[in-house]
Amino acid sequence: MPFLTLLLAALIQGITEFLPVSSSGHLILLPQLTGMADQGQVIDVAVHVGTLFAVIIYFWKDTSAALIGLPRVLRGKIDTSGAFMALCLIIATIPVVIFGVILKLTGLDDMMRNITVIGWTMLIFGLVLYWADQTVKTQREADQWTLRHALAMGLWQAIALIPGTSRSGITITAARRLGYKREDSAKLSMLMSIPTIIASGVLLGAEVAIDADAQAAKDGAIAAILAFFAALVALSLMMRLLRSVSFTPYVIYRVILGIVLLGIAYA
Repeated sequence: MPFLTLLLAALIQGITEFLPVSSSGHLILLPQLTGMADQGQVIDVAVHVGTLFAVIIYFWKDTSAALIGLPRVLRGKIDTSGAFMALCLIIATIPVVIFGVILKLTGLDDMMRNITVIGWTMLIFGLVLYWADQTVKTQREADQWTLRHALAMGLWQAIALIPGTSRSGITITAARRLGYKREDSAKLSMLMSIPTIIASGVLLGAEVAIDADAQAAKDGAIAAILAFFAALVALSLMMRLLRSVSFTPYVIYRVILGIVLLGIAYA
């Protein structure tokens, strides 16, 4: 596969995975708007793995605590903050796994991979994010996360399987509606991405492993490394900016892109 395709796919995934602008939507648009060959599922899985390691490293203190607490959860002991975080992440992931399997079995996931759907979801959920960001009343912090809030955010996250919705965007929207601060909303959203990316990686990885060859594995490794560094930079910048900037710039981008895509779709 041409290096330019790998680079573009990695940069798009790495930069947009943690921004509320939909990485999957941009990956679908890449071949449709540029005329380039579709990068395929091998590369899609690889760049997701790259961003997975980026968020794990960036939030290492939280992810290591949850990882250490996971065995305690499996034994039915929720007696540490790490165990409670692990339980919250499990609960938040269940809805997206169930919805993802349903979409896969019904074939709806492929049917929704088009410019029209992405245009509408970009526009609608961008405005929903703006509404949630501007109308929040309370100022909760990430360490105040509850099981009820984890489930609520998990249900919102399931909607992100519709291309263009944005997994980070919809979970940040949910967190803002629940009263969490901007930076804490983003943090919870990023932590939720870890089990979600692992689940989707296992699902897609099982499909592509059979057909993958040595060259595909090499291309995937290159794409994953590039996506890792792009995601680490994008994540760091966004978390810093959220201390002083709202989500409005991302909303403006989504609205403009949505209008453009709908113009192309209905032209």
